[in-house]
Amino acid sequence: MPKFLLSLIFLCLTSVMWSQSQQEKLEQRKAQIQQEIKDNEKLLQSVKSKEKSAMNVFMIQKNKIRLKEILINTTEKQSKLLANDMYINQMKINKLNRELSILKEDYAKMILKSYKSRSEQSRAMFILSSENFLQAYKRAQYLKQYTNFRKAQGEEIYSKSTELISYNKKLQVQKVAKQKLIAENEKEKESLVKEKVEQEKLVNSIKKDKNKIVSDIRKKQRESKTIDKQIDRLIREAIAEANRKAAIERAKAKALALANSAKSSSKGETKEAVREAAKEASKDPVSSSRIELTPESKIVADNFRANKGNLPWPVSSGFISLGYGDQAHPIYSSLVVHNSGVEITTNEGASALAVFGGEVSNIIVLSPVNKAVMIQHGDYFTIYQNLSSVSVSKGDKVSIKQVIGRVRTNGDTGKTVIKFLLLQNTSYTDPKSWLAGK
Repeated sequence: MPKFLLSLIFLCLTSVMWSQSQQEKLEQRKAQIQQEIKDNEKLLQSVKSKEKSAMNVFMIQKNKIRLKEILINTTEKQSKLLANDMYINQMKINKLNRELSILKEDYAKMILKSYKSRSEQSRAMFILSSENFLQAYKRAQYLKQYTNFRKAQGEEIYSKSTELISYNKKLQVQKVAKQKLIAENEKEKESLVKEKVEQEKLVNSIKKDKNKIVSDIRKKQRESKTIDKQIDRLIREAIAEANRKAAIERAKAKALALANSAKSSSKGETKEAVREAAKEASKDPVSSSRIELTPESKIVADNFRANKGNLPWPVSSGFISLGYGDQAHPIYSSLVVHNSGVEITTNEGASALAVFGGEVSNIIVLSPVNKAVMIQHGDYFTIYQNLSSVSVSKGDKVSIKQVIGRVRTNGDTGKTVIKFLLLQNTSYTDPKSWLAGK
């Protein structure tokens, strides 16, 4: 029986600690979502004030609705956890009430009995009427233990009463907190209904411009294909250059080792042999589709791979307005666009940030107002496209979260969007799976 009670207490304590930890995590997540909603609202007002296309407003509004739905879901999880805590606390209160009732009843009986036999004479007679010294000693000990027990019971009643008051206060605080969460959720649900009504109005207005939308999508796809071809060519050139450098270094090391083993070679002959080996190695064909990693670049690549799912975003705030791969139009599902990366809508004037340490392998000028930065991380490449200005140069070593440029705001649409690509060698991958969750 004691083992069962200990197990039950341990489970209750574990449950409470886990619940508190979950509540803290949910509260942090809720604060993050609320901040994202504020940023989104700011972005929405900025776009609306410029009176640009309804499609831009629709995309931002859509993200706002998504965030509000996540917020409602998070608040509901908090409410459920709080309800579980309240249930556990109520069980403890009920248990304490039962224990207190028994203790008080026993204590009352003990006090009454003590009152009836309260005279010192009766106590003395109880001891003196003993048949022998041992019995007198035992009776004296009994009276002492009885007094101590009564005192201990009084202290236990006081302790449990204090504990009961504490739990009642805690339960009251939890009830208030739960009411607050319920009120918050109701408010958010009402707000969500309004947002969806506004979204429906936007959808109806956008449907009137289908021909224009189709034309814009086709134009954007042609531009994207041209840029993707240019990026693919530059990636292959970067791979070939990295492999050529590695081949030259290997050839130099081999020639130097051979010259050193031939003790008769002079310093001049050794240098000449290394130069010739490097020259020959530079003529050899190299792969342009896969980097042959050196020990140093392998460490970089392994570190990059180990951080999958935890890389910071390439901008400090924003949301993915167009995902990776074939994406259906949010209103016309028959219209499909292909995206080689992810497009992140952010605030005007936002800085582009390196998601990991590496080396700038190229600065790409896509148009007079559109630049891209390509950073190499071993056999991985990250590309930051749609920058109005760049603050790094080819060959620079960059660190994680370093500012590499400024994201361009489109003069026609009013949108500030960075296109972020991630490749291993020449293979494109979904960047979203590599970024830390928002």
